[in-house]
Amino acid sequence: MSKRFFLAALVIFLFCTAVQAQDAAQLHETARVFMRQGDYANAILVLNRAIKLDEKNIEIAKDLGLNYYFAKDYPKALEVYKPILERPDADDQCFQVAGDIYLALENPKECEKIYKKGIKKFPESGPLYNAYGELLWAQKDYTAIKQWEKGIETEPGYSRNYYNACKYYYFTTDKVWSVLYGEIFLNIEPSSTSSPEIKNILFEGYKKLFAEADLEKSYTGKNEFVTAFLQTMNKQSTLAAGGITTESLVMIRTRFILDWYNDFGSKYPFRLFDYQHQLLQEGMFEAYNQWIFTASQNLPAYQNWVTTNEAAYSEFSRFQKGRIFKIPPGQYYQQQP
Repeated sequence: MSKRFFLAALVIFLFCTAVQAQDAAQLHETARVFMRQGDYANAILVLNRAIKLDEKNIEIAKDLGLNYYFAKDYPKALEVYKPILERPDADDQCFQVAGDIYLALENPKECEKIYKKGIKKFPESGPLYNAYGELLWAQKDYTAIKQWEKGIETEPGYSRNYYNACKYYYFTTDKVWSVLYGEIFLNIEPSSTSSPEIKNILFEGYKKLFAEADLEKSYTGKNEFVTAFLQTMNKQSTLAAGGITTESLVMIRTRFILDWYNDFGSKYPFRLFDYQHQLLQEGMFEAYNQWIFTASQNLPAYQNWVTTNEAAYSEFSRFQKGRIFKIPPGQYYQQQP
């Protein structure tokens, strides 16, 4: 009888556990609906019930702390996240959010400690390098670029490090990495709210690039990739003599890609140039350049171009929406500053 009783009790226990887990999962999904609607108070209410049913569920705990953060209840958010960070299954996002909470509590020292701890545990986390870089930048510590560069090197598919590095280099004497990183960002996040800002930086960046009569002689660094880039761009200087416009950039960038693949394509494989080459071969390169340069400089002119080139615009738009732009590992050519 005792054995039968034990088996019956075990079945009941397992059934109750399964029901509780199912209920917790349903509550979690309900909370996420509230969260997407911006109703953080209701999300918190539901998540507090869900966590009681499934105390070990880290995703529920993470969302609970995140909703407290969105609701600006930072002490409560920190109370939830502190034990999460000690868990072996805490991911890099946990450290990023915890750092953001400390920052909201105006405690940048603890924020920095958390980011560093997270980077030590996740040395290939693009979001953590980006967050740490933004913290340093806010403190006017310009070594922030080292964090963004490390993020680009270790997780090349994460876009925000390109965004920040692009802006950083634009305001320095650099003439190359701002335009390269900016264009990579645009292709990873073509619909980003930051796209107009970066498109403008690209347009102005090309003016800055061709400001010198001889691009090669103006560069005193030793980066061979940059030297190759400037050498190839220098061949197009006569096309820039009449000023930088969308039309001149289409010609400059077309000639650049053709020359690059003749001279350096095999030595320096680079996804951005591969993509430009593909667009050129498929007859969409002009539409791509119009999307980058004319759209940011003269919206009525871009709208007029779209109207008069409806087929070209539609073809490029469909192509752009149907693919994901990714930088493969091993195509990092910047030297750490």
